[in-house]
Amino acid sequence: MIEKDKVYELAEAIELAIKTSLVKFDASVEIHFNLNVDPKMADQNVRDIVNLPSGTGKTVRVAVFAEEEEAKIAKEAGAVITGSDALLAKLDHGELDFDILITTSSLMPRLGKYAKILGPKGLMPNPKSGTITADIAGAVKAAKTGKVEYRVDQAGIVHLAIGKVSFGKDKLVANAEAVVASVKTAKPASVKGAYIDSVYLSTSMGPSIRTAV
Repeated sequence: MIEKDKVYELAEAIELAIKTSLVKFDASVEIHFNLNVDPKMADQNVRDIVNLPSGTGKTVRVAVFAEEEEAKIAKEAGAVITGSDALLAKLDHGELDFDILITTSSLMPRLGKYAKILGPKGLMPNPKSGTITADIAGAVKAAKTGKVEYRVDQAGIVHLAIGKVSFGKDKLVANAEAVVASVKTAKPASVKGAYIDSVYLSTSMGPSIRTAV
């Protein structure tokens, strides 16, 4: 069904990915960019956030390190863990039962000692990813409805899930187009020549499909 050396248009590649997903669970659909960058160079460490218009298909557990009124606002916006001392107690015990951690600039210094715990898991709040913010409610809602962060790995590849097979072609195409546009916009100024070497789509345990972008 998939021709080995063919480069498929995005919509066709997504349609093929759906058809070739044979697992018994609702497989994730992923897009992979092989970039012509050197991640060891600070100015080529591609990293950004993108809003997926069709959502992620995942239940995102949002924690907010905040006090009193802001903690209350976070809870109302949908955060599953809020507060200050209680959250620090969880971190002291290595309990990372959340997917995103949001805080304010005034409280960020108190999280500094946990950088070795949060950093490797990609959970350390960062202004570039919108997780250090004055708009707590907005950040919580964005995180729960489809805002995701990506960054290039040491091999120069960006991997990102764009939804589930059950989304169907149209919703997956919308998410994929948003990601492609974001990655193109994130091109470092120091990169000369081709920036995106190749792009592949795949599902969980499914074949890779080369895609034109």
